[in-house]
Amino acid sequence: MNSERVIKFIETFCTHVKGEWARKPFILDDWQKTDIIDPLYGTLNDFGLRQYRTAYIQIPRKNGKSNLIAALGLYHLFADKEPGAEVIVAAGDRSQAGIIHEIQKQMVMNSPILSKKCKVYRNSIVLNDDSSFIQAISADANTKHGYSISCCLFDEVHTQPNRELWDVLTTATGARRQPLTLAITTAGHDKQSICYELYDYARKVKEGIIDDASFLPVLYETEDGDDIHNEQTWRKVNPGLGKSLKLEYIQQQSEKAKQLITYENTFRRLHLNQWTSSEEKWVSDEDFMSGCTDFNPEDFHGMEAWGGLDLAATEDITAFVLIIPDGDGLKVILKAWVTEAAVIRRRGRTGADYDAFVRKGLLTVTDGNSTDYRILRRDILEMCEEYNVKGIAFDRWNSSTLIPDLVDDGLECYPFGQGFASMSAPVKNLEILIRSGNLDHGGNELLRWMCSNIQIKKDPAENLKFDKAKSSDKIDGMVALAMAMGQYMIDRADDKDEDTIYGERDILIL
Repeated sequence: MNSERVIKFIETFCTHVKGEWARKPFILDDWQKTDIIDPLYGTLNDFGLRQYRTAYIQIPRKNGKSNLIAALGLYHLFADKEPGAEVIVAAGDRSQAGIIHEIQKQMVMNSPILSKKCKVYRNSIVLNDDSSFIQAISADANTKHGYSISCCLFDEVHTQPNRELWDVLTTATGARRQPLTLAITTAGHDKQSICYELYDYARKVKEGIIDDASFLPVLYETEDGDDIHNEQTWRKVNPGLGKSLKLEYIQQQSEKAKQLITYENTFRRLHLNQWTSSEEKWVSDEDFMSGCTDFNPEDFHGMEAWGGLDLAATEDITAFVLIIPDGDGLKVILKAWVTEAAVIRRRGRTGADYDAFVRKGLLTVTDGNSTDYRILRRDILEMCEEYNVKGIAFDRWNSSTLIPDLVDDGLECYPFGQGFASMSAPVKNLEILIRSGNLDHGGNELLRWMCSNIQIKKDPAENLKFDKAKSSDKIDGMVALAMAMGQYMIDRADDKDEDTIYGERDILIL
């Protein structure tokens, strides 16, 4: 296996460089082999090349990540058989990248065989017999164009102030046969960062929400309900505990977190790998999928339904949702559209690929760079002809073109506010249905992805709404679902001669 070649290189030619293990052979731990090296280098595609092109490894501090990433960089320089290899070591600044590069230089100097094959400079290592090199770079993205990178080692991605350096370096790998971008980091706190974007993507790949065979997620993290001061939790998220990370050290940090409330988030982030902002996720993927069946929408033709329409102009997805009461729950049918220009812009970016949803028939593409309302009108009318649609809730924004046409076509359309007053009750009711397994969306992958992106916003009175600005990606289908739910609740309340559902009754139980 190719992974055995990597392991043999590291354990034969690389050494530890600091502390009690300095100058001794770098014998890899089992977790480093089985969790990272075996899948990363041992999984090949149909052409016999490495399947994974990007690996995101999130691991707490002091688990030996610096030595591992340094040794992998040396493998790509000396033994990966890539002509004219360009191995780049990047981080938040040159000094951070220099930490990895200093380890690499010391490893080379500790090996008589490696040191004969190269020249070692302040910020680079260059092979004698060709133009292959390792280089530690600064964080100035503007000066990093022109590389043809075979391997990029991106350390502590959470320190990146923006996505510019990541984009410049990852797009510089296109000319290589089997390039590898290896991002390794502890958790951060800025959920608007490129690091959180990568983490969120990695989590969704790991959970099967996003299908990306070229992306390897390796996440050491706690679960809800884990005791942060329990040794079992420490061991679960710190695979190097007992070797590179001393138990006494983490015990001291745990005690410090108990005594100093201001240190607790630091302890959670650096040693338990928890993202520590105050933003809240809404529902788990397990709960969202719990009510799924493979129901046939045709079986519900002619039944009463309520709609929600979230309109978009360019980059966003336009979503139309119908909900159909069915016993104690609801059936959900989603129709979604996106512009051709938006599909093109998403290609190659971190985040879900619109092309995959298009291929599966979950997303309809309209020509050009602006939404074609003629197609939307046609498709919505076709859906509404199949069901007894009692009303369609819509967001007033960007509605002046399509809504009057739908009204002329005989559909009942009602403006629906996006603030706490309008959204809190339907969002809470949806949560009840989801957690009880009574929301059946047929396993729609597009809606599943959108639900996984949601961040919730609360006001002081515990009212809820979806926070589009802070959500990790598109949530338009879920917004349309919430509006459909709201209109359904309004109509039910009217049937019961209630003045409003947003007065004394905050939640209408189905």
